Amino acid sequence: MFKKLASLAVGAALLVGGIAVLPGQQPAEAAKKTEIIVSAAASLQDSLDKIAVQYEKQHPGIDLVFNYGASGTLQKQIEQGAPADLFFSAGDKQMNALVDGGFIGDHTELLKNQLVLVAPANSKTPITTITQLTDKAFKKVAVGQPESVPAGQYAQQALTSKKVWDTLQSKLVFAKDVRQVLSYVETGNADAGFVYKTDALTSSKVKIVLTVGAHAHKAINYPVGIIKESDHQAEAKAFYNYVQTKAAGDVFASYGFKLAD
Repeated sequence: MFKKLASLAVGAALLVGGIAVLPGQQPAEAAKKTEIIVSAAASLQDSLDKIAVQYEKQHPGIDLVFNYGASGTLQKQIEQGAPADLFFSAGDKQMNALVDGGFIGDHTELLKNQLVLVAPANSKTPITTITQLTDKAFKKVAVGQPESVPAGQYAQQALTSKKVWDTLQSKLVFAKDVRQVLSYVETGNADAGFVYKTDALTSSKVKIVLTVGAHAHKAINYPVGIIKESDHQAEAKAFYNYVQTKAAGDVFASYGFKLAD
């Protein structure tokens, strides 16, 4: 009798998705991917999106989710407990604040960038120095909000060094991040704007009219760090290591970034 019942139970087992399921049991759920949340400066969007495709193909159990924005805004979000596993900043200031506050563990300088002035692609107004932005030809000049956008801070430093920051106040249009600056110039809502070289290279609707001298502002560094409170330390560390590889470096370089020394 026992043998008969046992054989009936085995015979009633079902193969669901290749997994044996006894009567009354629910099919086992497919293995869920581990979601890694990456808070990153808006200027990294194109390069990181491409790197993510490569990485997820090699690591099918990982789902990279990006939260792009101004580095200062992302810093505040992390300080206030927003979920994140890694942070890519477009400035040392924001990363240092999180390191000092005990929010970041492993961190390193990853990339460098350049600040440029862009104008609509069809602009005919020549410009050889940023002091020309005070001319009547330029009615609106877009910059990132200096309090939260590193590119805006660098632009403020450059314009202050040329003694035209105060003069330009009535012309300035402030943006929430560097990509919004680019959009303002692309759509003609600004006659010129300060963005990173990497942003300018992504758009056919603008042209670089001037590269701002590196001496006019603080160094534009992009550090990356792992959030101490991440629930996925091993997976975060793996992606942290990957973005420092040659494969990732080649992608960053293809978008105009310089690798940190």
